[in-house]
Amino acid sequence: MPITLRSLALAATVATSAGLASAQEVTLRFQHFVSPKSANPTYFMAPWAEAIEAQSDGRIKVELYPTMALGGKAQSQYDMIRDGVIDGGWVIPGYQPGRFPEAEALELPFMMPKSGEKSSVAAWNFTQKHLMDDFADVHLIAAHMHGPGIVHKKGGAIGQLEDFDGLRLRGPSRPATMLLEKLGANPVGMPVPAFPEALAKGVLDGGVITWEMSPSLKLNELTDSHTDVAGNKALYNLFFIWAMNKDKYESLPDDLKAVIDANSGLMASAWAGKAHDTGDAVGRQVMADDGNEIAELSMEETARIKALGEEVVTDWTMDVSKRGLEGSTLVNDVREMVEEVMQ
Repeated sequence: MPITLRSLALAATVATSAGLASAQEVTLRFQHFVSPKSANPTYFMAPWAEAIEAQSDGRIKVELYPTMALGGKAQSQYDMIRDGVIDGGWVIPGYQPGRFPEAEALELPFMMPKSGEKSSVAAWNFTQKHLMDDFADVHLIAAHMHGPGIVHKKGGAIGQLEDFDGLRLRGPSRPATMLLEKLGANPVGMPVPAFPEALAKGVLDGGVITWEMSPSLKLNELTDSHTDVAGNKALYNLFFIWAMNKDKYESLPDDLKAVIDANSGLMASAWAGKAHDTGDAVGRQVMADDGNEIAELSMEETARIKALGEEVVTDWTMDVSKRGLEGSTLVNDVREMVEEVMQ
């Protein structure tokens, strides 16, 4: 074969191979630790996966695995993503106390508005400024908050500060357990999956979590009352990331990276937060329809609790400052970013 024909044949082979490679299907396995019927999987994760598949013309398939179906514990999720055990997933950095201390500034008492969507915009902006180094070994897709944390307990609703005395209450994060302790409760740090069983066995009197998680955890059966604070700020909030294994992301062709990128960042963070707002409305209604007591503290009692929350902020600021972090700057930045989204 003449050299020109041989070259053309080789070029055609290379071009064909490249075309097949660019059209190859990619399956991404994303894992989370809650029921597939809860708010974030229903209103964010599943639509997000569908958008990725549609916008990639089916070349990317996203498989969602609920309740840690691929193994591991909720606390180990970040490391599983980093190490490539899974391709991506949902992470609560606070499940590893002390590992991501700057992120705790987002979870301090009365820091966030009672809107997951608005809180998540502030959280994304804060993450871009302060947390990218912390999450440098994964590919960050979204950073978001859930809606306001509610006190769910057996027996009557919380009516005053003194009602917290001695209650064994589940807390999801270090700031939350710090607050519960200030309120006079006996806080028990515990991830979501362990909460219902602890209630059923009488290990706990209740705990703090969102409205949206209540139905999937059967809190309408395991608790009797649900109490929120007054005002437009949440008693506490929790920070999440939706992330992907960095090597897996980097292995994608540029056009498929672009699909992931188009469904990442501020837009995806706000989307994830709004999912919680949608679920909160549904969850609250389920609790009410089952006859559970729905309560809101008075402005006076909320002010007493908020004062103790400020003590938590002061204690936390001093603690992280001793570890070389600028605690006051972190708190001030959160507050400024929240004020921006509330205007």
